[in-house]
Amino acid sequence: MSIISVTGLSKSFKTGGEGGRGLLKREAKSRLEVLKDISLTVNKSDVVAIIGPSGSGKTTLLRCLNFLERADSGTMEFDGARYELKNMRRSDINRLRRKTGFVFQSYNLFANRTALGNVMEGLTAARGVSRKDARDIAIQALDKVGLQGRYDHYPIQLSGGQQQRVAIARTLAYKPEIIYFDEPTSALDPELIGEVLKVMQDLAEEGMTMLVVTHEMSFARNVSSRVLFMDQGVIAEENSAKEFFADPRSPRARAFLKTITER
Repeated sequence: MSIISVTGLSKSFKTGGEGGRGLLKREAKSRLEVLKDISLTVNKSDVVAIIGPSGSGKTTLLRCLNFLERADSGTMEFDGARYELKNMRRSDINRLRRKTGFVFQSYNLFANRTALGNVMEGLTAARGVSRKDARDIAIQALDKVGLQGRYDHYPIQLSGGQQQRVAIARTLAYKPEIIYFDEPTSALDPELIGEVLKVMQDLAEEGMTMLVVTHEMSFARNVSSRVLFMDQGVIAEENSAKEFFADPRSPRARAFLKTITER
């Protein structure tokens, strides 16, 4: 069962224009095309790892799917409804965001809120949940990511891995249908990466649908169901995780994996 299906998604950014004659022509040439006609489908309980070299468009893809960036073109089908990405209404964006979660590289926690307060904040302020119900939901979410006994700790009292787990708990509290992860371990010290990946693996085993931009090849190989390999703004290869890592079809993917494994 498809949760989200995207067709023809493209995105470019201005790289700076020039004045004088031929302005429109020069402005047209000063755009960097970051995503080029991307199409993908994510089914319920899929764990899709998006990998590839830096600058290949991985993060921009996630940001377009959650409307943190506005795509230049493309369509999206979500829960049976079809949307034109370039012309999405704010009401439709808000409706879709209520069904999705986004976990960033940085934790984006409120420094003056405890772990419990950080998870409760969005429920009470944005969703109108009562403080009592929000507290119960937040405790369940923090317990789910292994932070029992850390409810009253402030971000400064938590390790990077614990802070990222608070961020994941905050997302889980909204009960999303799909979670987008943008390199969730990239800001962590090596010894803390495993605790975050363990939470994500547990979620995968419970059937959570996830789209994960990652440089953690062990996660992509052993936890994800599918791999999208991106290069220069396109999906250069898509396959099951097992088949991709055993025998990548494209020369670019083979070269990428060779570089990764030789580090």
